[in-house]
Amino acid sequence: MIRLKNKLKNLIFRIYKILFLFLGKWTPKNENIIVFESFLGKQYSDNPRAIYEYVKERYPAYRLIWSVDKESVSKFKTLNIIYSRRFSLKWLFIMNRAKYWVSNSRMPLWIPKPSNTVYIQTWHGTPLKKLAADMDRVLMPGTNTENYKKNFLYEAGKWDYLVSPNAYSTSIFKRAFQFNKNILETGYPRNDYLVNYNTDDEAKRIKTRLNLPLGKKIILYAPTWRDNQFYGKGRYKFDIPMDLARMKEQLADEYVVLLRMHYLIAENINLEGLEGFVFEFSDYEDIRELYLISDVLITDYSSVFFDYAILKRPIYFYTFDLDEYRDTLRGFYLNFEDKAPGPIVKTTEKLLEHIHAINQYDYRPLEEFHKQFCSLEDGKASQRVVEQVFINSYK
Repeated sequence: MIRLKNKLKNLIFRIYKILFLFLGKWTPKNENIIVFESFLGKQYSDNPRAIYEYVKERYPAYRLIWSVDKESVSKFKTLNIIYSRRFSLKWLFIMNRAKYWVSNSRMPLWIPKPSNTVYIQTWHGTPLKKLAADMDRVLMPGTNTENYKKNFLYEAGKWDYLVSPNAYSTSIFKRAFQFNKNILETGYPRNDYLVNYNTDDEAKRIKTRLNLPLGKKIILYAPTWRDNQFYGKGRYKFDIPMDLARMKEQLADEYVVLLRMHYLIAENINLEGLEGFVFEFSDYEDIRELYLISDVLITDYSSVFFDYAILKRPIYFYTFDLDEYRDTLRGFYLNFEDKAPGPIVKTTEKLLEHIHAINQYDYRPLEEFHKQFCSLEDGKASQRVVEQVFINSYK
C-alpha cells in the first residue's frame, strides 16, 4: 500500500512538473503581476515584504500576489493580503502568468523559470558564514557537498537580479553564487523600516500590542541554526545554551527577554518557570519590529547583527561553540573575533557581567562596523530596487 501511494505521488508530481513546463512556454505574461514569497512561503516578512509595501503604496496598477505555504494561509487571511497557496493548481497558473517573481530564499529545484519571467532574488542577510560554492563541506541532511553546490548554483542561474546590502556582500555573492547578471547594490529594503520608523512612539505602540511591559528594557535573543543538528531535512534542533533561570534571577527587575529562533529551527522551547521574563516570538511575522523595540541584541553567527547594527545599540555575541562552528561547520568570511561589533562571550556568567556593565559599553567597534556594512541603509533601499527593476515597465 505504501509503495502504491509513493508511485501515485511520484506520478502526480511528474504530471504537475510537465504542466508547469507547458504553461511556462505557452502562457502569455501579464506585465503587471508580481509574485512575492518569503522564507518558502511561511512568512509575510523581510525584503519581499518591504518591496511589496513600497509598490502597493505607490503603483496601484500592479497586481501583487503572495505565494504562501498551506500552513501559513491563515496568517495572510488575517492580514487581508491577496495570496495563492503554494503548489496548488491556481498557484501554478499564477506563477506562469506573472512577469515578476520576488523571493528571499531558494525555490524548489524542480520549478523551471520561463524565459520571459523576471526573477528578483533579494536573499536574506549579509553573509558571515560561508555560502554555496564557498563552503568546504556540507553537513546538512538529505544532500552532500557536491550535490548541494550543484543544486544551489543551478537555482542561482535562474535569477535575473540579486539584491545586495553592501559592497562586501556583492563581492561574496558574485563568487559564492557564481552570479554574473544584475546585482543591485542598494542596501536591504527590509531595513528601510529601521531607519524610517525608529521612534519612541512606534516602539511603544508595538510593545503595547504585544503586551510587553513598558517599564522594562528588552533583550532580543536571535541565534542561528547548526548544520549538523537536525531532526530531518529543513528541521533543525537547538537547545538554548544559556542559563535563562539564572538570567531571570539577576535581570528580571530591569529586563525581559524575547526569543526569536531561526525559521529552520523546529524546537518547542520549554519556558516553564520563566513566565513574565522570557517571551517566545519565534513565530512572530517579521523580526524588524522586534529589532525596533529591543534595547540589546544577543546573537551568535546569525546575520541579524548586520541589520541590528543600523540602530547602533549594544550587541553581545554568545558563541559557546565558536571553534567548532568556525573550523568545522561553516567557516567565516570575516575575522569574526576582530570584526564583531560587540563583546564575544562563551558563558552565561560572562554575558551577565557585560549586561550589568552595559553603561560602560564600548560603541567604537560598532561605529566602525556601521561605516563599513550599513552605509547604504538610508531608508530608501526599496525605492532603489523598485526603480531599477519595475518602473520602466510600469503601466
